[in-house]
Amino acid sequence: MNVISQLSEWPLRGRRAALAIGMFDGVHLGHQAVLLDTVEQARKHDAVAAAVTFDLHPNVVVAPSRIPPRIYSLNQRLRAFAQLGMEAVWVIHFDEDFSRQTGREFVALLQAKAGPLASITVGQEFTFGRQRGGNVALLREMGRELGFEARGLPPVSEGGQVVSSTRIREAIRDGKLPEASRLLGRPYAVAGGVKRGDGRAREWGFPTANVDVSGAALPPTGVYLARAHFGTSEYPAVLNLGRRPTVSEAELGLRLEAHLLGFSGDLYGQEVELAFGAKLREEIRFANVEALRLQIAADVQTARQYFHVDP
Repeated sequence: MNVISQLSEWPLRGRRAALAIGMFDGVHLGHQAVLLDTVEQARKHDAVAAAVTFDLHPNVVVAPSRIPPRIYSLNQRLRAFAQLGMEAVWVIHFDEDFSRQTGREFVALLQAKAGPLASITVGQEFTFGRQRGGNVALLREMGRELGFEARGLPPVSEGGQVVSSTRIREAIRDGKLPEASRLLGRPYAVAGGVKRGDGRAREWGFPTANVDVSGAALPPTGVYLARAHFGTSEYPAVLNLGRRPTVSEAELGLRLEAHLLGFSGDLYGQEVELAFGAKLREEIRFANVEALRLQIAADVQTARQYFHVDP
């Protein structure tokens, strides 16, 4: 799959393009319907199936006080796009200049640089361009002018309710991870780069990957079973999401630390994805660090037994 940051880099010139446009945070069941429709349109028109998305949520620029927690990192979205059959993805850097572009100007740009367009598929409530002036009606009008098919798909429902990123964020926040997984169409997972911690867990014999999850939608604090993915590798893991009240009373921010069973090596700077499993226990304050160390050893032993991993 070709990933570009500028339309001048469009790699498939000379072929028509079937496009899916959206933020696609989580690439949930509703998003998957848009992307799979785009693949079908590409087959129908002998065109390239491509996604157009943004590196940051548009609210970062247009409404910074209302930035929603991120469900997926950009790399998670890109992996999902590839799995769903996208041949190319244009990742737009959303900034002030881009936010001033009208919907009509945006579609004209697509036609000029990625076209000729065969189709554009979006959700029926999708809006775009300056002051959200672009919508499905505009796409259909411009489709008639420029010769492409504009498709606004109705929302997907699950359990009698519409599947949406907002609903998934609420399920994650409330610890309803099986529900979040159903709406995502895959196990709920969070991803981030591994950064250096204080090394305390390593001193105790349980080295952890300190995963940067700032800005991410996260479940309630606690200790969870998980599966860790990085590159082509997968390891069972036990993770702690919390504020470490026993050893860092002044620390207010959440930290996610994962101990990968059977792994030895350096993950600093790599992105690790952690698919959450069952919750083992709540995060609590222990009487002293020795009590905490013993509990961590017990948590790791429980995880080893669950995953059938020998010490």
